[in-house]
Amino acid sequence: MNRRSTPSAPLARQRVWIGSATVLWTVLAIAAEFLTPTDYVLGYLYVLPVGLVGAYGRPKTTMVVTLGAIGLVLLNLWVPAGVMGSPAAITNRLLVCLALLVTALLSDRARRDRTRLAQQQAQLAAQSQLAQLREDFAATLTHDLKTPLLGAIATLEAFQAQQLGPATEQQQQVLAVMLRSHRNSLRLLESVLEIYRNDAEGVLLDRQPWELGELAERAIAPLRVLAAGRRVTIRLERGDSGFWASFWVEADALQLERAIDNLLLNALNHAPRDSQILVQLRSLGSCHRLEVSDSGPGIPPAALPKLFDRFYQAGSDRQLTGSGLGLYLSRQIVEAHGGRIWAENRSPQGATFLVELAACPPPTTPAVHANSAD
Repeated sequence: MNRRSTPSAPLARQRVWIGSATVLWTVLAIAAEFLTPTDYVLGYLYVLPVGLVGAYGRPKTTMVVTLGAIGLVLLNLWVPAGVMGSPAAITNRLLVCLALLVTALLSDRARRDRTRLAQQQAQLAAQSQLAQLREDFAATLTHDLKTPLLGAIATLEAFQAQQLGPATEQQQQVLAVMLRSHRNSLRLLESVLEIYRNDAEGVLLDRQPWELGELAERAIAPLRVLAAGRRVTIRLERGDSGFWASFWVEADALQLERAIDNLLLNALNHAPRDSQILVQLRSLGSCHRLEVSDSGPGIPPAALPKLFDRFYQAGSDRQLTGSGLGLYLSRQIVEAHGGRIWAENRSPQGATFLVELAACPPPTTPAVHANSAD
């Protein structure tokens, strides 16, 4: 009960003050009007109580006070003189009645606007609090789940390396499956935490000149074993020659490598066996383009604009796996670099994910950041 009455106490005091002021002013207005000759129109003094009641009272109360004020203004045509006032007095009093009606309407609208604004502010505060709780929950959950996952991965790696005793070939296969599953879970947790951090603080970048092909190779290298297990090859082509060309961009190596890694994993998850994932780098003058292509199922045209939304999963075989977070995280990173990312269907089948970033001149000392992203 105390918690319920405490917030409304200022409002109650405000209503008492407004009510007292309204009554006092109304009494003074009635006395001034009825103690003066009819030709003196003092009905405009009722504007203050009508406006206060309209702005802070209930609609029914506003209507009663307004009609009462209009009645008093018209009554003063006969009282206290006992005869009808002059045409000028009648006209003036009708204008006062119109002014009282307009005042009541405007005051009521102001009250409704203030109420609507208070409701919107309360909704925004509730949404902000809910978002903060959601972010805190995600951060706590990912942190609490990450620790046992890291321990389980370390244990499985020890078993796989036969540090805890010999393992048969069949056991090695089971350990490999378990290790891959745990690493995928760890990657998902890290993506969730990274996304919520980016939403709250923005993507933090430490941008330096980097060769885009080098970042692509670093993202491809750890995935070659996984791709080989699925009988998929990953090929990198630099420019139209397919051999060597430089593609320098201003980038945060760790963040951009993560974005490329997500695109490669997406392609790997949907590439059929005995197929190839092609990573192509192209120079378009003022920008460089990275393309990741696979020959898996295509993407429904209606899903292409929504493909990089958070948790979005298109209604096709292509998006039946995954959480819908990897592509969203890639979009966050690429857009933070001032670039753009999108997807296209290939012919006769497959999909291509494209990233464009602004080009920059190569640094004078190419080795200045050789180990900065390790």
